[in-house]
Amino acid sequence: MFIYLAIFIMTNIIQEPNIIFEFHKNCDIERWKIIDDVVMGGKSNGSIKLDKNGNGIFSGFVSIENNGGFSSIQLENIENIEVGPKDSIEINLRGDGGVFQFRLKNSKLNRHSYTYRFKTSKSWEKILIPLKNMQPSYRGVKLKMPNFDGKKIESLGFLKSSKENIDFNLVIKSIKIIKN
Repeated sequence: MFIYLAIFIMTNIIQEPNIIFEFHKNCDIERWKIIDDVVMGGKSNGSIKLDKNGNGIFSGFVSIENNGGFSSIQLENIENIEVGPKDSIEINLRGDGGVFQFRLKNSKLNRHSYTYRFKTSKSWEKILIPLKNMQPSYRGVKLKMPNFDGKKIESLGFLKSSKENIDFNLVIKSIKIIKN
């Protein structure tokens, strides 16, 4: 009886992270869509591909020509991911030392996204993003509305923006929900 009680407690207290997307050699990389400033006349150029180890590489060049200045990737076709008010996103990645932005939407119909800026090191690291710290933004402008308080995620992605011409590189292993 004691063993069953211990197993019940362990499975209900220690929660495994929920994987949203994990890059590996056989993952469906086609689910990631590139959205660069060319949609607004800019000349930035980003890409998403797999390296020899199966990690996702979001890389390219941000150009400020023609009022440009961003490149982004967005994960398409994700099912509603249920989240709670105390949950966090954990991203296992290696950056180029620059600043990137993680973005999500609680409805694909929303024009705005919830965003979180993070600085990378040139080493593998885990970035932990409390959902409640994600701020509403539309076209780079912070909106006067509450931070993320949704119960679901329908869209997510990464963005590199700059006010100068710059190369960028972000290697991503996994994106998970940490339940609290």
